[in-house]
Order: sequence, then C-alpha cells, then structure tokens
Amino acid sequence: MADASAYAENIKKYANGYNQAAAEKIVGHLGIALRNRDSSMVACSDSGELDRVRERWCRGKLGLAQNKNDLDAAIKAVCDKMQPEGGTKSRVTFYYLLAEHFGKLGDLAR
Repeated sequence: MADASAYAENIKKYANGYNQAAAEKIVGHLGIALRNRDSSMVACSDSGELDRVRERWCRGKLGLAQNKNDLDAAIKAVCDKMQPEGGTKSRVTFYYLLAEHFGKLGDLAR
C-alpha cells in the first residue's frame, strides 16, 4: 500500500473529508512520477497538461464518460479551489479533488 501521509494535510485543506484508502490508491497510481517535483505538480496554466489530466486521469483511471466541456469545467473548478497554492498544485490533491467531485473516491478505495 502506498503511503499518502505526506499529502494528507494538503488534501484535508481542500476536500470535504479525507479517504485515506483513496489517497493511497492515487499515490500508488502516480508512483515514480511523485519523485520528480515537476511531474508531481499540476500547472493550471498549461493547457496540454490539463488535457492529459482529462484524458489519462478522468477518462482513463476514473472511467468518466462526461463530455469534454463537463470534464474541463470540473478541472477548472479544482484549479480555482486550489488557487491559494500558487502556480503549481499537488498532483495527488488535484486528482483526489477530481475523484471527489465525480463521486469516485469509493471506487478508488476498493
């Protein structure tokens, strides 16, 4: 099981609760990407990155079938919510908030 403790406080700052099992699944999913500062963060100003979040995380991992506009609106809402973080946001927290938004935390925790 992946250790999500390093991300717990950041997630709790923005989420409606904290599902440790879901956070651990996200950390496990991201794996080696979390070792590099650049790949462990989401830059909301990078449209290519946000496209990858939509396609790889929302559609790929979460299995969401919503249209592009609905997914992009949710991604923008997370960018807005995490605005206090500045230019880069924790990828673990970002993915957690998207899963929470779409009611998928329980699916991740299984």
